[in-house]
Amino acid sequence: MINFPKPTVEQFFRTYMISDFTVSRDEKRLIFSSNLNGNVNLWAMDLPAGFPYLFAQRDESVSFIKIDPENRFVLVGYDKDGDENHQIFGLPYAGGLPQPLLTGEPDEKYFFSHLSEDGKRLYYMTSKGNPTYLNTRVHNLEDGSDRLLLEGVEGVTELSAVSDNEEAFVYSRAFANTYVTSFVKIGDEMHNLTPDATKVHIASDPVFTDDSTVYFVTNYDSEYSYVAKFDIGAKQFSRALEIAGESVESLKWHKESAAFYITTEKGVADSLYRVDAEMENLQKLDAPVDIIEKIQVTKSGSLYLLGKSSTVPHNIFRLENGAEWTRLTKNIVLGLESDDMVEPDVVTYNSFDGMEIEALLFRAKPENDNGHTIFWPHGGPQAAERKSFRSMFQCFLNRGYSVFAPNFRGSTDYGASFVKLVEQDWGEGPRLDCLAGIEWLFDEGISDRDKLFLVGGSYGGYMALLLHGRHPEYFKAVVDIFGVSDLFTFYNSVPEHWKPMMERWIGNPERDKERFIKDTPTTYLDGMVKPMLVIQGAKDPRVVKEESDQIVAKLRDAGRDVEYLVLDDEGHGFSRKENEIAVYSRMLDFLAKHQG
Repeated sequence: MINFPKPTVEQFFRTYMISDFTVSRDEKRLIFSSNLNGNVNLWAMDLPAGFPYLFAQRDESVSFIKIDPENRFVLVGYDKDGDENHQIFGLPYAGGLPQPLLTGEPDEKYFFSHLSEDGKRLYYMTSKGNPTYLNTRVHNLEDGSDRLLLEGVEGVTELSAVSDNEEAFVYSRAFANTYVTSFVKIGDEMHNLTPDATKVHIASDPVFTDDSTVYFVTNYDSEYSYVAKFDIGAKQFSRALEIAGESVESLKWHKESAAFYITTEKGVADSLYRVDAEMENLQKLDAPVDIIEKIQVTKSGSLYLLGKSSTVPHNIFRLENGAEWTRLTKNIVLGLESDDMVEPDVVTYNSFDGMEIEALLFRAKPENDNGHTIFWPHGGPQAAERKSFRSMFQCFLNRGYSVFAPNFRGSTDYGASFVKLVEQDWGEGPRLDCLAGIEWLFDEGISDRDKLFLVGGSYGGYMALLLHGRHPEYFKAVVDIFGVSDLFTFYNSVPEHWKPMMERWIGNPERDKERFIKDTPTTYLDGMVKPMLVIQGAKDPRVVKEESDQIVAKLRDAGRDVEYLVLDDEGHGFSRKENEIAVYSRMLDFLAKHQG
């Protein structure tokens, strides 16, 4: 018989990412953004079933896709090399090369909001003239005229929904990840959707069911998000639907059947529901994946879904007439089945103060197990590690590394109070949660004390640096992927429209100077004695390259063992397939070198 070698790194990373999709109103065409050919481009499939074909070539990340209701054109947002300065382009319905529509200086942002029912008016937000709070404008696609609708003030302001008659507008105003208010504006009148906008809460994802009724998602006076209703005429707020122990994440209205489709989050997985207009007869639908990233319901009532699971990469599915789900894409790990990969155990442990922390434990299969464990603090920090496919995890598991990913305090999907615990406390409570998780690994016999690696990206990179500096005795070696190295420099280098949120998120560098010093990784350079690999995107707008430059330079000056990999054409992540393969191959080599 033929003996085949172990799967290569490249096999795991030849899966592709699908970041967004949309379906034409007549359901004859599906368009999605994917790095199917190595770089992110638009691809299309002719429905009901068809082969994916290149629809638009630009080789850049996509922020949205919108098909004209009459199939005359397609709108799409692109940035440049991951800089997240998205601008709006147009395409003919047949596809081709994107043409600039709403663009400006390289550092200006143009965010899509809404396209009118007749396809003639494009609503959008822009940083032009208001880089901190954004302005909302409407562009006439027939005559090219453009007018201001609302000037953003106080918080980052975005247009969230437009009524069918285009006379009522719902705007959101963000002061922090956990503090987002919404208000409806008709003429000169403005009314908050929730009773008290000064309370810290979230009000988001609004939909108009008619010109005077708005349904939306909020956690106002609640631990978990629910569906609420605002009657514009009566100026009245009411709770419409709550699902015990679950947070409503998204809300879609299907006018033709007078029904809502709802996605919820609970811990490490999502659920999908359908409910009638009276918010009665709630029906849970079997979802084809654990993590639901987007749903779209068409006029005919077909439901399209983009999602993934721990062992299933991004795929798009269709549900017709309540029958079985049909998978429209076949995105798989090259040469492997789901059974060849690892499903995580969902575990809990008690932290330093008795708080229960949930975590995902991926155990390497016995035939692969090399005895080493990777400790992975997730990014965000107001995010969570969930049952979501990561090529990195499955590839490293195949190489024998177990992976432990805790959802420390500040993680989402565990209630409003829990997610706020990281605000103005980046480096104490979450760090101690991580230490408790590490000790749990040792106590349970899952990891040996001399066989633990530390790997993290973004906030997880920050936590990796902080843990390394303060607790180097736990780790063999450390990988930092675009992590914050200094809270002072990070505070001043974030994108302009993030700045209104920084006070609540991490605090104030003058008022909180002592805490900033205590929670800054570079404070603990003397403790960073283990070998390190630092990875950084040169165009990263969130954690700028200088964050990695400065810590690498300081550690090298101190004679430490530090490898540094900079990707010139990437931002806060990896959109180009060859870069992704190169990064994780380098990581595997680094870990293998330091196993001994």
